[in-house]
Amino acid sequence: MSAPIGRTNPHARPLRRGATDAEKLLWQRLRNRQINGLKFRRQATVGPYIADFLCADARLIVEADGGQHTVEHDAARTASLNSRGYRVLRFWNHDILANPLGVLEAIATAAAEQGKEPSPNPLPLAGEGH
Repeated sequence: MSAPIGRTNPHARPLRRGATDAEKLLWQRLRNRQINGLKFRRQATVGPYIADFLCADARLIVEADGGQHTVEHDAARTASLNSRGYRVLRFWNHDILANPLGVLEAIATAAAEQGKEPSPNPLPLAGEGH
């Protein structure tokens, strides 16, 4: 199911409410521009998908993977997101909980590498836009 451009997928809100412990931990460290001043959104609509965490400026998607994930499904999803110009980082929930600083360092490094090219659709700063 594809969400219309510019609209949030209706399934995003329940996903935010039902976040795993790993997603909650990661969100506490990604929100409010704590990683290199970059804005991340959680459960953000990207084409037909809902990304766990999206930094539009760095064209970076961070996925927290649990037991429901399969290699085949994740590979197809990642390939589709890559074709849209996003780099996808995947971390197992266990790794996020066991080594949050290492995960955050990997995200910061990837964001810095990805962020060398500006996003074609940057998010407005607070108070800007409609």
